[in-house]
Amino acid sequence: MIIKKNIVIGVGNILFKDEGIGIIAAEYLKQNYDFEDDLEVIDGGTLGFKLVSYFQDYDNVIILDTVSIEDKVGSIYRLPSDVLLGLGNYRKTAHEVEIIEMLEVCSMFESHGSITIIGIVPEDISKVEIGLTNSMEINFNEYILNILKEIKSLDIKVEKINDYKIEDIVKAMIGSYNGSHLNRIPNEKL
Repeated sequence: MIIKKNIVIGVGNILFKDEGIGIIAAEYLKQNYDFEDDLEVIDGGTLGFKLVSYFQDYDNVIILDTVSIEDKVGSIYRLPSDVLLGLGNYRKTAHEVEIIEMLEVCSMFESHGSITIIGIVPEDISKVEIGLTNSMEINFNEYILNILKEIKSLDIKVEKINDYKIEDIVKAMIGSYNGSHLNRIPNEKL
């Protein structure tokens, strides 16, 4: 039996509201689910071209990210790499540009993994604040269900082991969620 190598990579920038949803979703999966078969889940952050080795070393790569598509906030897309390459208007953030460029480079390699993006249309990717907008929080469970569906399509068994909330996961990662750190640090008066 051939064992396939599978990876889920959360990408984005957690410092810019919804731009961090891929990273938050990856950590949410790691904290709340157990995957019986060969599946690695990582925070790819804004590593850009440094992620190319994953595209070559793994059989299946699932990227979690925002997608800059003109649609209703919270709309979820499953985009195989060949479809994504055809979306010229997708490139609105720095890491989106790098993901597309990496896919273009990988398409020239003799072999690379099957790459699928599970993306969600964000509300706000420019405000400097750690945490998700209300729209993303409302759609987060549906986003996770779509990610789990993609994982299960690879014949990977999934078991829910915890029920940690988004806010608690992000606070454990970085110490704040939607300004909650302001309640514990006194503001200096000038």
